[in-house]
Amino acid sequence: MKNKNEQTNIEELIKKAMEMLEFSYAPYSNFHVGAALLGADNKIYTGCNIENASYPCGICAERTAMSKAISEGKKSFSKIAIAGSSDQICTPCGLCRQFMYEFAPDLTVLCSDDKGNFTEKKLNAFLPDGFGPESL
Repeated sequence: MKNKNEQTNIEELIKKAMEMLEFSYAPYSNFHVGAALLGADNKIYTGCNIENASYPCGICAERTAMSKAISEGKKSFSKIAIAGSSDQICTPCGLCRQFMYEFAPDLTVLCSDDKGNFTEKKLNAFLPDGFGPESL
């Protein structure tokens, strides 16, 4: 059972991830994604997906949030919430899984649908035997 503070963090992260759906730029797929990342300092970094007519130039919500945090000198994270604009639970793509693993292999990932229903898994459940700095 989660303590009250941890449950509050989870609820707040999911709420903020869902709020970020509004800022998503997804004119091609029409699939909006928001993310909220909890740093070790308890600061929340948010992001949304940003598509581009040259498809590889787009960036996912998870990488947007983590890049914002990293660009501010943060490199330690405990949780991320991901919300998608459909009734399906939104999970991170393979590229995001690898990107997040670089900084937080033990990250807790909260995957939500558009109504706030969510699942919770550790990142290494999404990316077993991940490739990180220790692999080199």
